[in-house]
Amino acid sequence: MALSPGDTGEEVRQLQRRLGEAGFLPDRGVVKATYCSATAEAVSSFQTDRGLPSTGVCDDDTWHTLLEASWNLGDRTLVLRSPNLRGDDVAELQRVLSRLGFDCGRIDGIFGPLADRALRDFQQNAGLDVDGTSGGSLVDHLRVLSRQTGDGPGIAAIRDLEDLKHGQPLASMKVAIGRFGDVEDLAEPLMAALDDHGAVVIPTEEPTAAAQAAHANLFEAEVFVGLEHVDDTRHRVAYYAVPAFESAGGRSLAHLVERHLRDVIPGVDVVGLRLPILRETKMPAVLVTIGSADDVVDRSARIAEALYLALVAWSR
Repeated sequence: MALSPGDTGEEVRQLQRRLGEAGFLPDRGVVKATYCSATAEAVSSFQTDRGLPSTGVCDDDTWHTLLEASWNLGDRTLVLRSPNLRGDDVAELQRVLSRLGFDCGRIDGIFGPLADRALRDFQQNAGLDVDGTSGGSLVDHLRVLSRQTGDGPGIAAIRDLEDLKHGQPLASMKVAIGRFGDVEDLAEPLMAALDDHGAVVIPTEEPTAAAQAAHANLFEAEVFVGLEHVDDTRHRVAYYAVPAFESAGGRSLAHLVERHLRDVIPGVDVVGLRLPILRETKMPAVLVTIGSADDVVDRSARIAEALYLALVAWSR
């Protein structure tokens, strides 16, 4: 679904209903079934809250995130299946399990194998039937225990920080390079420098973020660097972050990239976002967005060198 200001019809009505259910549509000033200014402001507020680019336009990522926001823990039975269940209820289950000491990986709202294992471990420790399903009685147990756990970061965040402390040499590290749009002027010299340094370069050329993430996950990449040119956008380095979790490795790499890019393209923002490529990848990941491509085309080699040096520093 792609909706923008000025659109009308049933799809806009559905959008407004979802925004209202999520608590973002104001009580007044909304023109029903019309993508009015109040609707655009509500979309922008929702995007900001959910770590998406705040454009005020309802693109596919925003719509799917709205759908996931409609699920509360206990609304449905959660179980490992293909495709994986996704939603705010999954994220809440992951958050509670993590705070109880059961490692379900990053809190991404995706019920995958790690969440299934953590759930089964919890069931076994709690003396419940070990069936890997999150039903009513299990949710009740979780809610009772979660009220006794405080508000610490949880085991997922602690493990992520510990992994960052150890580090490893860039030589032999598996580095996935994602490409969105025409970025060969950046990707090629970066991959060549990594290859010369002994890194195992995993190029991802699939057409979608989900496919690129799946490729990087399949080859067990240890870090992911996505590259994109977006005109009329500020230069940006994004890493995965949601209210209940942020990638320590991704954040560290994002700040190193910004630091090395300062002398090449000043004004690079570092932001934690919930973009699909950052959410779907299982390793520390950043998405480097170069805006106003015409202004930096003659600096591509220097940008690629800065990205390479940031990876070298991060690996240490």
